[in-house]
Amino acid sequence: MAHDGGLAQDLRHQPVAVIDIGSNSGRLAVYRLDAHGHLRILASARAALRLVIEVDDTHNLSDEAIARAMEALRDFRAMALGAGAVRIAAVATAALRDAANSGQLIEQIRRELGIHLEVIDGDREAHYGFLGAVRGLPVEHGFLFDLGGGSMQVSQFRHRRFVRDWSLPLGSLRLSHTFLHDDPPTQGEIRRLKRYVSDLIEEAGIPSLKSGDRLVGTGGTVRNLAKMDSRARDYPISRVHGYVLDRKRVREITSLLAAHRLKKRNALPGLSDERGDSIVGGALTIETLMERVDAHAIHVSGQGVREGLAYSLLSEGVPPTRAVREASVASLTSQFASWNADSATRRASVAISLLKALEPRATSQIQEALAHAARVLDIGRSIDFFNRHEHVADIVVAADLNGFSHREIALFAAIVRGARAGGSPTKPYDPLLKREDRLPIERAATLLALADDIEERCPPGASVALRCQVRGRDVVVSVPALAGWRPRDIGSQFERTFGRTLVVKPGGAKS
Repeated sequence: MAHDGGLAQDLRHQPVAVIDIGSNSGRLAVYRLDAHGHLRILASARAALRLVIEVDDTHNLSDEAIARAMEALRDFRAMALGAGAVRIAAVATAALRDAANSGQLIEQIRRELGIHLEVIDGDREAHYGFLGAVRGLPVEHGFLFDLGGGSMQVSQFRHRRFVRDWSLPLGSLRLSHTFLHDDPPTQGEIRRLKRYVSDLIEEAGIPSLKSGDRLVGTGGTVRNLAKMDSRARDYPISRVHGYVLDRKRVREITSLLAAHRLKKRNALPGLSDERGDSIVGGALTIETLMERVDAHAIHVSGQGVREGLAYSLLSEGVPPTRAVREASVASLTSQFASWNADSATRRASVAISLLKALEPRATSQIQEALAHAARVLDIGRSIDFFNRHEHVADIVVAADLNGFSHREIALFAAIVRGARAGGSPTKPYDPLLKREDRLPIERAATLLALADDIEERCPPGASVALRCQVRGRDVVVSVPALAGWRPRDIGSQFERTFGRTLVVKPGGAKS
């Protein structure tokens, strides 16, 4: 596979298809890097292959397994071409690394489909997993584990830079097939599996987390655990990317899964089809890893090897978290015709100026959430002008926003929602926000409403400078570019949240 800089520049911003042939399943994703450096997904497909079971039993891929893989790859190729991919990059991991006759499948794929399938080693798999999984999360230091069907890669990173990795034969399907024979598994089987996993982690020399480190997890097993946990409570964000799964819940969900027979296990909310016979082995592996490295929680990534391979072709390195967030927001706004860059910039500038004047102790999270909320507010006009605040809040929660924690997304959405007077902006996001967040959010939302009110009454292109003063019970905001203003609902909203009377002085008005 070529990785020269010229090729990467030629492919930049063109659709690229990535195929990942794993031990349990094969996956396709077609991506395009947009003008803001955000990776957009254009097409996606998955096929259950379950190659590792046959490889572990016979050290070979059977004719049936090869046929399954070929059928999936034909479909993947058709989808890639349909999405306009200019190149198909295909990699295979643990099962094909271990299969004695993997060359037969590789040659058949090349001959019949024209696709070069590269079997990558554990180090390359870990590197791609790191590029994909860590980039989109607000984490600086720690470990990433990528648990697949046949192996687990663990990577250490510092300052969002790759340090080293370990590749272990601890795949969810492989371990379930090897250790868990009864349905449901016995306590003895569970103990033997956990002892085996613990011993391999110890032999590999994987250290414990240090203060400030985070454990990031990617792969189908941990995403399914996150889905099961979120379904069990009234959780406001459906995407698992950025979900935080604590160790107690991992232990509880693992016990629940292990206690059910396969048929009943498959019916549990949040568990994907065809994962029932591998989820227990994978969950026990994750539980044991958390115990060994002393991790209190997992920061779940919805991205991994495929995204990492795409980024390795289309971009360079892992940017700072703030840059990732900015790119995600810019990518989101660019998809709406109603969004106006000049208005968004002016609104954000006014909102932050007001916040600094009236809430100088506001946290950096509130400041950044208000700035993003001010920038995206106009996208709701594409759906419904009058209810745009609710629509924008819903879009923010559902959007592919990278670099944000779920709490930061909730702050962002609550400020937008609260900018329309009436109701509680924090209630829809209760699982992610605290009681003490309510007043700062309501005040930031009020300032967003005021900034929007001022911005839309100033001539296009005008500089919207302002001066904000507290005079007794009055807050006086002077805006030279403002032609006129009356308080309406924003006046009562301001008085309710700040406990002061709002006075806005347009240009030319006497003090």
